[in-house]
Amino acid sequence: MLPIGILYEHPQWFTPLFAELDRRGLPYEKLDATRLVFDPDDREPSHSLVVNRMSPSAWMRGHGHAIFHTLHYLTYVDGIGTPVLNGLRAYELELSKARQASLLAELGIPHPRTRVVADRTAVAAAASELDFPVLVKPNVGGSGAGITAFQSLAELTEASLDPGLDGTLLVQEQLPAAGDAIVRVEILDGEYLYAIRILLLPGSFNLCPADYCELPGVADGVSGRGLPIEAYEPPAEVIEDAKRIVRAGGLDLGGVEYLVNERIGEPTFYDVNALSNFVADATNVLGFDPFVSLVDLIELRAGALSPATGVLA
Repeated sequence: MLPIGILYEHPQWFTPLFAELDRRGLPYEKLDATRLVFDPDDREPSHSLVVNRMSPSAWMRGHGHAIFHTLHYLTYVDGIGTPVLNGLRAYELELSKARQASLLAELGIPHPRTRVVADRTAVAAAASELDFPVLVKPNVGGSGAGITAFQSLAELTEASLDPGLDGTLLVQEQLPAAGDAIVRVEILDGEYLYAIRILLLPGSFNLCPADYCELPGVADGVSGRGLPIEAYEPPAEVIEDAKRIVRAGGLDLGGVEYLVNERIGEPTFYDVNALSNFVADATNVLGFDPFVSLVDLIELRAGALSPATGVLA
């Protein structure tokens, strides 16, 4: 069989993925998105499956060019008929918080009131229509990047704002999280995989749940904030909403995040992530390794009915 292509940017996040592919003896090729070259005239697929693990936060590591190159590459492989796990549609949603807000609105799923702004000078006027405090976010984010909180219109008016990679900003009401906690629900191939509950520092506005947010995470069930991460079972209706979001967004796998809005006691979704590198120390936190489940899906989609040899890494 043709090798599986693993498209990625971060050099360490997917070590467990490569290890599981190695353990099974599956042929794969590491596709570094920062250095990727392809020939548009080559119309024969080179991979049995491309697994898109490209991060929108690549611009924070000096790899913003790889974000746009990935869009070109996914368009190309789609055009020649290569199956893709989290393909172009999922990636476009991953790259745009504006699209995510529109998707949640389309589905009728509770989410923070939001304004999408093309010019940073219009942010204050847009925010005046919302209840403070508000968050200002770059449209292309990742790992909680670039989020700033403002307690008043006067404070926001005086601020110098970074419009981010595509020049688009979102202004969003900052909702109080009941119990100072957020939840991330992971969906794989349309089914619930697991959820984790993360405690926030009091007054924290960066709701990124990943182990590497704010401070380097450690693999002991504690987030980069130094606060616990725990396995959590959301209400059935919340899991169903998470499935709806992932399905409507065209994601084969991904995490959606919500908090319980303390003002009304209602679960409120605020982020959609096509990229998930899963929780650190998953075996102890969850009781199983989600990368095994992911590679089960990769093997199925690649058509690998029996292990092959010769890892192309």
